[in-house]
Amino acid sequence: MLGLSAADSSTTHNSFELDPNCPKGFQLVAGNRCELRTLYQFYTSTQDRGLGGTQSNLPKHRDGFSPQQIDLGRYLFFDPLLSGDQDLSCASCHQPDKGFADGKAHSLGANGQVSKRSTPTLWNSAFLTSFFWDARAKNLEQQALGPLYAADEMNNSPSKLLNSLNSNATYRRLFSEAFNSSKVAGDNGLTINNLVTALAAFQASLISLNSRYDEYAHGNHDALSDDEIAGLNVFRSFVARCSECHTPPLFTNNQIAVIGVPERDGDEFDIGAEKTFALSKLKGGFKVPSLRNIAETGPYMHAGNFKTLREATEFYNKGRGHAVPEGMDLTLHWHISEPDLSDKELDLIVTFMKTLSDDKFMPQVPSHVPSGLASLR
Repeated sequence: MLGLSAADSSTTHNSFELDPNCPKGFQLVAGNRCELRTLYQFYTSTQDRGLGGTQSNLPKHRDGFSPQQIDLGRYLFFDPLLSGDQDLSCASCHQPDKGFADGKAHSLGANGQVSKRSTPTLWNSAFLTSFFWDARAKNLEQQALGPLYAADEMNNSPSKLLNSLNSNATYRRLFSEAFNSSKVAGDNGLTINNLVTALAAFQASLISLNSRYDEYAHGNHDALSDDEIAGLNVFRSFVARCSECHTPPLFTNNQIAVIGVPERDGDEFDIGAEKTFALSKLKGGFKVPSLRNIAETGPYMHAGNFKTLREATEFYNKGRGHAVPEGMDLTLHWHISEPDLSDKELDLIVTFMKTLSDDKFMPQVPSHVPSGLASLR
């Protein structure tokens, strides 16, 4: 999607206004704050472990940002001005039409550099307790800072980033409007802290909880076909045990698991969360990804080595540790076993997972951004 040229940006200074309304699924409450509203909040049962009841409450989540902060974050998310060479935006890797992933096995960063991992989705980031495949960030703000400064991602620096934003009259005005009521000492106007707050606000607004599965969970049993319900039953069964880690309603348990996924094409083994926590038992461990919108976010696993959902599902059926490199000692997750599912059962699981697609609260992609640069590569 192309925006205006940089030369035209000065003529659009007054054409950008921050939306005073909350995104879909949020209610504006006292203090100009947007709070999430969903049917899952009416349920009292929790599902921290086990086989995943359909009517379970949601874990704690991030909300309470102002509509203006969320909308400023939306513009920033799609603006290449945030990258060092001003040719990459957050949306270059987190593309809305690809489930806020990018459809690549390994994401591409500055100067075409290839990363060693695939791009995770941003849907339902508000519910996550850690970020990146190796769980090295503990909140959305830390997650936003990482790619901005990483040499193989957006390759910017704090001073250059602030200079670029301060040189843009529209952004100076929008930051002032979005943070004029900030209660954080010394944190007003155009600062790095406010930049990452705006990005966090936008990402926390990306909620996907209105799929056909959710209609079924809320009581409409006609929302799923017989095969899809059968797939859900296999998914939740004591044999397949998919929901032990991919636990409804988020279809993740927010934990790290070592499952013995191989690397692509003989790449060097990725130690994952072992580096984050300095724990050898987490060698080869990665965050359990959400299965929400999983049909749109392939290829799969941290290495992007499974092109289809069927291939990724079949991996779990091939036996405990079957892909672990010879001579490597991994502490495999306790539920990785040999379920010995039939081809029909594997197909049913895949059929069910496709019911988790939902983009009803998809944000509007801006037709142009304050910098005047092309908003998507």
